[in-house]
Amino acid sequence: MQSINTNFKRGVDYIGVGVGAVIIHPDGRLFLAQRGEKAKNERGTWEFPGGAVEFGETLAAALQREMREEYGIEIAVGELLDVVDHILPDEGQHWVSPSFLCTIVAGEPVILEAGKCAQIGWFHPHALPAPLSLVTQRNAAHYLARWPAAKVVTTNRSL
Repeated sequence: MQSINTNFKRGVDYIGVGVGAVIIHPDGRLFLAQRGEKAKNERGTWEFPGGAVEFGETLAAALQREMREEYGIEIAVGELLDVVDHILPDEGQHWVSPSFLCTIVAGEPVILEAGKCAQIGWFHPHALPAPLSLVTQRNAAHYLARWPAAKVVTTNRSL
């Protein structure tokens, strides 16, 4: 019987699957998080939050688990927005990233993993913070292509 090397890292030693949540507030704003100094890649960029899919876990279950662990919220996972090739040659990483439209069904987002996340906020789709992660750039473009007349709001842009 051949042994399995458990030291392999997702996204580095083999292609990883990282699922994302495009969380939509009832007023049309979108939830984004800024990647912290302990994030696996693209530190300092803003993103639609998410995380790695564990073996045997569905995409929706992974998203729900990640949102509970990182932000203390329960989400409903809706339709698939897109699937993005997340290839980071300078960081030696390769991920495949499906992103889903989601809503919060319980809780208010707070940062529970401060090293991985520097700050969070709600933003109008036409006024997202910079810089955006590569996946979030693609997600935002696909979102705005489908909903170009996203609702304009004048409320406070952050939590």
